[in-house]
Amino acid sequence: MKIAMCASEVVPFAKTGGLADVAGALPLALEEAGEEVIIITPKYKMIQDAKFGIKRFKDDVSYTVIGKNIKVYFIENNSYYGRDGLYGDKTGDYKDNLDRFSYFCTRALDLLKEINFSRPSIRMSGGIPPLAGTPDIIHVHDWQASLVPVYLKTKYQDNPFYKNINTLLTIHNIGYQGLFPKEEFPKLGLDWSYFNMEALEFYGKVNILKGGLVFSDLINTVSPTYSQEIQTKEFGFGLEGLLLKRKADVSGILNGLDYSIWNPETDKFIAGNFSLSKIKGKQKDKEDLQKLCGLPVKKDLPLLGIVSRLAEQKGFDILAQAIEIICEMPLQLVILGTGDMKYHLLLENIVKRYPKVISLQLKFDDALAHKIYAGSDIFLMPSKYEPCGLGQLISLRYGTIPLVYKTGGLADTVNARNGFVFNEYSAAALVGTIKKALMASKDQKGWLHLIERAMRGNFSWDAQAKEYVKLYAKAKYRN
Repeated sequence: MKIAMCASEVVPFAKTGGLADVAGALPLALEEAGEEVIIITPKYKMIQDAKFGIKRFKDDVSYTVIGKNIKVYFIENNSYYGRDGLYGDKTGDYKDNLDRFSYFCTRALDLLKEINFSRPSIRMSGGIPPLAGTPDIIHVHDWQASLVPVYLKTKYQDNPFYKNINTLLTIHNIGYQGLFPKEEFPKLGLDWSYFNMEALEFYGKVNILKGGLVFSDLINTVSPTYSQEIQTKEFGFGLEGLLLKRKADVSGILNGLDYSIWNPETDKFIAGNFSLSKIKGKQKDKEDLQKLCGLPVKKDLPLLGIVSRLAEQKGFDILAQAIEIICEMPLQLVILGTGDMKYHLLLENIVKRYPKVISLQLKFDDALAHKIYAGSDIFLMPSKYEPCGLGQLISLRYGTIPLVYKTGGLADTVNARNGFVFNEYSAAALVGTIKKALMASKDQKGWLHLIERAMRGNFSWDAQAKEYVKLYAKAKYRN
């Protein structure tokens, strides 16, 4: 099939979160599986032509190639994308985000007519083949690209070029929906009849993600459990009713992990490379991490690591409640990340009281993140909700045992065979599970078996790409 990937951020060009990782890695795996893929994304200020070998395609479109032959097209508009941030700055979201991403979606659709895919598609069974050069599927991500399916079935519905194109919308975090005042609706170029409860209206506002959910052919999320959770009032952020209505069209596929980056055997950031058959190198990484973070070098003292945004969603509310109890336990704790100021201040005060127990690194540091994944014994990830999560997948790869709350992708990837899970979201449950993990770590033979089971897990993109191909086929041949 021919797949056009539309995403507002793509690794290695621009990134704020996991969406960029998926939009950059999934196309490569799809290409390896024999599919034909292009990527369309905005040309932000930080995307430099010389760095990425970017060439001119049109006056307002440039491109480069990744993988074997995946063309990445950049939509250019300096007034919209020539800024330091992707979606906002320190004062908040950009006020013209509706203009910025409605333009992106419109220009992406128009671009499809200008580029043409290299080879025509053949339907699997019956029907009229689509025009040569049209994609079979447009795979859109989150609210920033959600106007693509909206426009396909409204503004572009009478254009024969777009007639046989189907869409898949992936929700990476339903908490971000693209909400705008009613007064901005005319900017979309749609008739006011689409501003209603059955389309883009949401409690008197414009909801772009809702429009995508209504008009896309299929919907998926980044883990099976999260696909069920967002159909509940607790996790649906007001869209659970619509998702329940479309229940048959909603599914979940776990994100994969790029094992060319996250590989303890070849990782250039860590002090000692290791593998299942040569696990001793992990001890060298622990010692290196302890020294780097100013903690006493103690081989037998369990070292817990956290790489996270410091926010309530990531479990820092219950961690804050439990932190003094945790610091009195026989362990060490390294925390890397930035976030809400109240957690910065609280943890800074705790460090002053327990300087030999906790190391706080309030920054983004990719090299240190690798060292924490490799050198820790236990990876702490008590997120209140987690659509997929990559931290636990990385920690499993590095034989660092994850300790998680049972939600979203954490519930789908961590269990009693490869980690520790608590079912009640509370400080008491977190403390109890940490105590359980510390007790288990005393059994060296049992702990080694736990490490082995963790490292044997396979969360590569290869398997996930095959699941996406099945989903594309379901979307394409449902008509």
